[in-house]
Amino acid sequence: MNIGSPPKTALIFGGSRGIGAAAVKRLAQDGYAVGFTYANSEKPAAALVEAIVGQGGEALAIRADSADAAALTSAVAQFVDRFGKIDLVLVNAGLFRMNTIEAVTLDELDSMLAVNVRGVYLSIQAAAPHIVDGGRVVTIGSNVAIRTGFPGSSVYQMTKGAVAAMVKGVALDLAPRRITVNNIQPGPTDTDINAGSIDMLSQMSPLKRVAKPEEIAGLVSYLAREEARYMTGASLTIDGGFTL
Repeated sequence: MNIGSPPKTALIFGGSRGIGAAAVKRLAQDGYAVGFTYANSEKPAAALVEAIVGQGGEALAIRADSADAAALTSAVAQFVDRFGKIDLVLVNAGLFRMNTIEAVTLDELDSMLAVNVRGVYLSIQAAAPHIVDGGRVVTIGSNVAIRTGFPGSSVYQMTKGAVAAMVKGVALDLAPRRITVNNIQPGPTDTDINAGSIDMLSQMSPLKRVAKPEEIAGLVSYLAREEARYMTGASLTIDGGFTL
C-alpha cells in the first residue's frame, strides 16, 4: 500500500462466526478495512470488531438477515457510507439443514433457497455498483456441490451447486470491469455447524482431519491478491481430498 493511499475495503456477508469470522480477521491483517453482516450473533460480532480495532484496524458490524433483500441493500449502503467504496465482496452467509426428501418441509426448502441462493445473488447484485473496477467477488460454497456421501443433504447440495453455476454467469457480467468472481468450496471445517461430528468427519478424510477456518480464509486472501487477477468464474475445492 502506498503511503497516504486509502485502505482497501472488504464487505463480508455472514462474518461473525466460523469461516466468515476467520476471513474478517485475515483480511484485516492484510490491511483491509472490513465490514461484515450478522443475523443474530450480536455479541460475537461486537467482540470481533473490538478485537480488530484493538489491533489498529477498521471494522464495522452490520445486522442483516441474508434472506431479507432490503436488509442486504441497507447493509451495502451502510458500508459504503462508512468506507466509500468496495474492493472485495465475500458472500459467506449460509443455512444448513438436513432431511431426506420425504421429510423436507416447504419451510426448510424455502429458507435454504432464500439464504444460500437468493441471498448470495442479491448480496452481489446490491454490492456490484460500488465495487471498484478490478475488484473481487468471492463466494463460499461447499464441496457437496461435487459429492455428498450423506443422505438428507439434497437441498443443501442443490443450493451449493447453484452457487458454483452462478459465479460463472456473474463473472461474465462483471468481466468488462475486470472484477473477478470466484467460488470457494470447503470441505468439513471446524465450525459450529460441525460441532459434535469432528471426529467422525476426520476419519472420513484422507488427511484424517477437518479444515481450520483460517485455512479457508487463506484462500480468500489469495483470491484478493494481484496474483489471482486472471482467475474468474472458478470453483476452488479445499477439502483435504474429501471428494477424491
